[in-house]
Amino acid sequence: RRTLIGAGAALVGAVSLVRRSEALSLPELATQASPETAPPLVPPDGRPYNPVTTLNGWTLPWRINEGIKEFHLVAEPVEREIAPGMIARLWGYNGQSPGPTIECVEGDRVRIFVTNRLPEHTTVHWHGQILPSGMDGVGGLTQPQIPPGKTFVYDFVMKKSGTFMYHPHADEMVQMAMGMMGFVVVHPRDPAQHRVDRDFVFLINAYDIDPGAAVPKIATMTDFNLWTWNSRAFPGIASLPVRTGDRVRIRMGNLTMTNHPIHLHGYEFKVTCTDGGWVAPSAQWPEVTVDIPVGAMRAIEFTADAPGDWAFHCHKSHHTMN
Repeated sequence: RRTLIGAGAALVGAVSLVRRSEALSLPELATQASPETAPPLVPPDGRPYNPVTTLNGWTLPWRINEGIKEFHLVAEPVEREIAPGMIARLWGYNGQSPGPTIECVEGDRVRIFVTNRLPEHTTVHWHGQILPSGMDGVGGLTQPQIPPGKTFVYDFVMKKSGTFMYHPHADEMVQMAMGMMGFVVVHPRDPAQHRVDRDFVFLINAYDIDPGAAVPKIATMTDFNLWTWNSRAFPGIASLPVRTGDRVRIRMGNLTMTNHPIHLHGYEFKVTCTDGGWVAPSAQWPEVTVDIPVGAMRAIEFTADAPGDWAFHCHKSHHTMN
């Protein structure tokens, strides 16, 4: 089902017509401006799951409406502290870039209201999800563009668990260069399946911002000067604290214009998930560095049995030099 909701009162949560026979109110708008890592959001209702921790980010709350999990994303200009003392003027969702992580459970029916507060049209593509064509979020092909001041309703079932992301498929070079992206985690129906003690997520992104400026140069193709994780650069990137003996998963997605060989000191790990799904145990492979192609996702797992402070970085040396 594809429907545009008129803006106006809809932006403040009033009832707006979706179709002649049905009226929907927008879920309460949740925003977050702090660059600190929020605690995992334990599900208050719906199916149980083990929540993730979003590095320098947070998880979007929802409401349950007649069994459907409803979220409200707002595409809008935001300010993001990339590192202490450096503020960038980006585009994002719900007050931040990247936008909040969306968590749900395999088999959940979700209804995601996307309100556009940008100065141009937009859409949202649910990268890696298997869904009806009309919900795929490609402006001008599978849906009309979402004009400024309008809200579009995405309504589909999360058919498989795993590691995914969302981003626009409208004026992509501009909107992703400005920071529009976010993480999607779909948990297994059985909370014991693929269970770990600590589960971290982040997206790799890049910007070209001149010294003294605040707005990225959107026409840059390769010569970026800020390589970031969840729009944060060292020393602004939060640590990933774990206890000795914890089973740890780190999920990463790459929405830059180049690949990233991500290296973890002090450990070997296995690659256990991609945006195509979970990797069978017999097919998992050991690594100390995992390469993440453009537009791809990887999840790695290891047991934290070597106490200490361990570096975790891209092995392209100029990417560590922010």
